[in-house]
Amino acid sequence: MAAHPENTYVNHTFAALAKADAQLAPLADHPYTKAVSEERIAATKAGLEASGFKVHLVSNRGEAFQTLKSLIPAGASVNNAHSTSLEEIGFITYLKGETEWNNVHAQILAEKDLAKQSELRRTIGSTVDYFLTSMSAVTETGALVHADLSGSKVGGVAFGAGNVIVLVGSNKIVKDEAEAHKRTHEFALAAESARARDAYGVPASAVVHYEAIKKANPFNPNRIQVVLVKEALGF
Repeated sequence: MAAHPENTYVNHTFAALAKADAQLAPLADHPYTKAVSEERIAATKAGLEASGFKVHLVSNRGEAFQTLKSLIPAGASVNNAHSTSLEEIGFITYLKGETEWNNVHAQILAEKDLAKQSELRRTIGSTVDYFLTSMSAVTETGALVHADLSGSKVGGVAFGAGNVIVLVGSNKIVKDEAEAHKRTHEFALAAESARARDAYGVPASAVVHYEAIKKANPFNPNRIQVVLVKEALGF
């Protein structure tokens, strides 16, 4: 396995949250926590490519880290949505160090006035050269599905950023958009709510913005790239 930085957010992996949070515990051994078969991975890769997305299929976290790193050119501005998947491959840890990129996320967090920070998220945070994120589900039919509370993630992915790199483990694979909706609202939301309780002291998160990206943008077909990992990753 290729080397990758340490995950410094181990208390927010799904396994750790399920152990610590009684509300999430019933989902601890859910099928959505597990990698799927090679056949389903191949079908999903084909579906995404038929939808016009460029797909990088990798075997493990180390390969995912190296692939993601190789896709971003030196000097590019970079922002990321919160992503347990990015944390698990050590990419968030890596971004906090010295890199060849302009880490816009760090600039946003350095602003302690919350109103000004929100404006930075809307402006420079959404219009970076490369926006990094994950999805709550990816369908065998070739759609990417995600949700968030504030809209900053959906905004950057939908149109704002110049390029988008999506990191997804094979545990995110579902049959179709109906199952993607179910996975997002019944599983991913439960896990994110557990993380929010621990990180922010709030009762739960919420799906305020929900997006299904069904096809690559016909005017910019290479804008969204998918790094699909055969392992289970994130939630």
